[in-house]
Amino acid sequence: MGDSQGNYLDRFPEWLRSLGEDAERLGQIAATAELSEPARRALAGGVNYLFKSLDLVPDGIDDIGYLDDAFVLRVAAEQALREDVSQLGPEPLRMLNALAADAAIVQEFLGGEYGRLAGYVAGLGKVAARGRTVQNVLHDREVRAAFLSDLRGFAQAYEPPNFAREEKNLIKLRAFFDAKLPRGQ
Repeated sequence: MGDSQGNYLDRFPEWLRSLGEDAERLGQIAATAELSEPARRALAGGVNYLFKSLDLVPDGIDDIGYLDDAFVLRVAAEQALREDVSQLGPEPLRMLNALAADAAIVQEFLGGEYGRLAGYVAGLGKVAARGRTVQNVLHDREVRAAFLSDLRGFAQAYEPPNFAREEKNLIKLRAFFDAKLPRGQ
């Protein structure tokens, strides 16, 4: 097993363990009215992905089922940081920076397929999940409250899958991304 493979096998379980907390905190940051609209849209789209019925990797797949969600949150954080985040306090900014830094690991892992994932995540701002669009989440108080409530429920109920430190899991994960990510138009 190469050094980078070992790094993924160490890091990905950490991401699975923190997924519920990461998602809830990003949702709260996305609900921050002072944050620029493009940054809020990037975060809300990434978090709303958790509620999509058709994931890139189905949640029920042992070991890897929630890794696509963890990847999407990190890429969404990276995209949000490209926008104006000057109004964020130090703690939310620290979290965004940490998740965005992890996006470099996603990029290394996916190699040439990373651009497809980044494009997919950028498009999540136009996607509805559970009947909620990102536009509704950002601009409708009742929808936002229901979204944040669902997010809290997800975070409280989420139980991270066991992630076996086996290279076959990395192969399966790459295969899902290759097969499911939209190809260039």
